[in-house]
Amino acid sequence: MSAKRKPAMQKSNIQQIGLGTTTAHLLKKLGVESKAFTSGAHKVFSPIDGSEIGKVALDTSKSLDAKIAQAHQAFLDWRVVPAPRRGELIRLYGDVLREHKEDLGKLITIECGKILTEGLGEVQEMIDICDFATGLSRQLYGLTIASERPQHKMQENWHPIGVVGVISAFNFPTAVWCWNFALAVVCGDSVVWKPSEKTPLTALACQALFEKAAKIFGNAPEGLSEIVMGAREIGEQLVDDKRIPVISATGSTRMGREVGPRVAARFGKSILELGGNNAMILAPTASLDLALMGTVFGSVGTAGQRCTSQRRLIAHKDIADKFVARVKKAYASVRIGNPLDSNTLLGPLIDKRSFEGMQDALKKAKAAGGKVTGGERVLANQYPNAYYVTPALVEMPKQAEIVKHETFAPIMYVMKYSKIDEAIALQNDVPQGLSSCIFTNDLKEAELFTSSAGSDCGIANINLGTSGAEIGGAFGGEKETGGGRESGSDSWKAYMRRSTNTVNFSSELPLAQGVKFDIE
Repeated sequence: MSAKRKPAMQKSNIQQIGLGTTTAHLLKKLGVESKAFTSGAHKVFSPIDGSEIGKVALDTSKSLDAKIAQAHQAFLDWRVVPAPRRGELIRLYGDVLREHKEDLGKLITIECGKILTEGLGEVQEMIDICDFATGLSRQLYGLTIASERPQHKMQENWHPIGVVGVISAFNFPTAVWCWNFALAVVCGDSVVWKPSEKTPLTALACQALFEKAAKIFGNAPEGLSEIVMGAREIGEQLVDDKRIPVISATGSTRMGREVGPRVAARFGKSILELGGNNAMILAPTASLDLALMGTVFGSVGTAGQRCTSQRRLIAHKDIADKFVARVKKAYASVRIGNPLDSNTLLGPLIDKRSFEGMQDALKKAKAAGGKVTGGERVLANQYPNAYYVTPALVEMPKQAEIVKHETFAPIMYVMKYSKIDEAIALQNDVPQGLSSCIFTNDLKEAELFTSSAGSDCGIANINLGTSGAEIGGAFGGEKETGGGRESGSDSWKAYMRRSTNTVNFSSELPLAQGVKFDIE
């Protein structure tokens, strides 16, 4: 990487054509009817240059109610289809995604601003979870349990639970939905999806591609996948509907504080994926080259707008200054600009509000004694309606209150430590508990970090950054991150209900625990 920052100035072919025209072309190739993205009242803007790229119709309370009813009927029909057959539908969807990976990846980049390789990576993540779910469709295992009563058999079975409501965020406009959708469908459920109002076009594309797969499949019930468009009011109605036993919501901690109690009040289940305030502990034995790569991607990738973005660096005092100097040099070489340009590493923030939040956080950090490098707006002349920034590094004297707050932007706070116990205490001393990592070649430190006395996060990595999880592991975190788990491992259980069954094949009726209840 060059030591001199080079903002991307050359326009790509896609940008020269115009993002609105390009978006329409991509949507048509992906099977979305023109009226779905041209005739609505809700305007959609690209963070790349602030231009309008579509207009979608918003749902009303009445239309949402009808879609939930349709999804419920679809569930009643789908739940009796054998699970391996349900897996075949998701396998076909994965094949359709493979066919349209490039177009969908470009659409993701245009609508949410992440660089093209990340947009393509998000589609690959969808493909991967489809593969995982297809295999899972033959592995929805229950248990056989030893009974204390003679000639009795106990077992646990897992059954489809119903309609699953999914509320997704702008930063991963398709992948996180697909984690939920693919697993829910093979588990026998239907899905009602409310995408972010900032990224509705990719949702329309995902729905069109699923409909293509369903047509090939042949007999998938109508309403198995429903999309609803809207803001807070539509989300609240979705959350409150008793026909939806599971709500999976990704977003801010503020949102989770509202969603969780509302779902619990009607005895529904929540899968909450909320904020992250993820730290790297940098130990004196670490490979600084590896740590540098992990830090730069973790803090700069997706313009710091990942829930797993690295927001804190807790570095040992003996190596902190040397490493911070290397990070500053690397930051200075990061190419900022149009995310459709293959040379770009840092695209735009999603909107003006995000930029203002970043500037407010940096102001508070300075007031708390922080030394700020970077964080300024760039390319404003070229993109007056978009918000590009340089990554910010803030050297803090201590973990002040602003450090404990998640700001969805490329800000990384740096603090020093002397002993590993001190570093782990700093790592855990934030409200969030999503992702964490330590770079060390000390086996004892590594084992401590992943032990019960170590990181309190749902993800704890060794010599690997905080960002970039694989679909095979359960994704989620603790504390204000919400406690939810999605994607791999046994996360499928959240989309099913458990039934304990006891079968008596004797001619007697003994009671458990030796209870006697004799009647004449």
